[in-house]
Amino acid sequence: MATSHTPLAHHFENLEQQHEANTLGMWVFLATEVMFFGGLFTGYAIYRSQYADDFQAASERLIVWLGAVNTAVLICSSLTMALALYSARIGSRKGLIGFLAATMLLGATFLGIKAVEYYIDFEERLIPGYQFDMEQWNKPGGHAEHARDHPVEPQHAELFFVFYFIMTLIHALHMIVGLSVLLVLLVRSIHGRYGAKYFTPIELVGLYWHFVDIIWVFLFPLLYLIRH
Repeated sequence: MATSHTPLAHHFENLEQQHEANTLGMWVFLATEVMFFGGLFTGYAIYRSQYADDFQAASERLIVWLGAVNTAVLICSSLTMALALYSARIGSRKGLIGFLAATMLLGATFLGIKAVEYYIDFEERLIPGYQFDMEQWNKPGGHAEHARDHPVEPQHAELFFVFYFIMTLIHALHMIVGLSVLLVLLVRSIHGRYGAKYFTPIELVGLYWHFVDIIWVFLFPLLYLIRH
């Protein structure tokens, strides 16, 4: 059922001005996020250049096909988010609700797969600072000993997993925040709050969601594909 709620805040003259201000605010926020992740990427790049072989050995313990599936899941979620915005622009309430729900389902799928990966990491004793098996790296038949010119330094492999967990957990936190906001948008969409005349929140959350997806597109090759 439609609502009589007006989306125009009292300190704006019209919806166009409000839309421009909100969009600018989102881009400023995303710029701060770029600087935040940029620091992590820079630190990772420095240590990877210093301990290239050891980082590669550690990367080989990750399950590439799970990371690839998650990459495909997030790319699909960007598509459904874009279709949700398109549906709002053309006034298709049914399409908006459906594509928002699909985006949430894909986001939850990503987190579920990541949780499985974390469980496997825990079982294989790859948790730095808590349960990291230092003796497994150079033992006969070990995962990381083949095709090495020198033994793997376990401390350097552990450092790789420090970056891996920090970067992927922060990304997962951003995903959780995005899903929470999408839930709010979904409920409001069901109540008819968005349509062809007002879709700014859908557009802004879409920018955020695409940004989070792009971050993973960088994380996947940096963490999973070192060996290649």
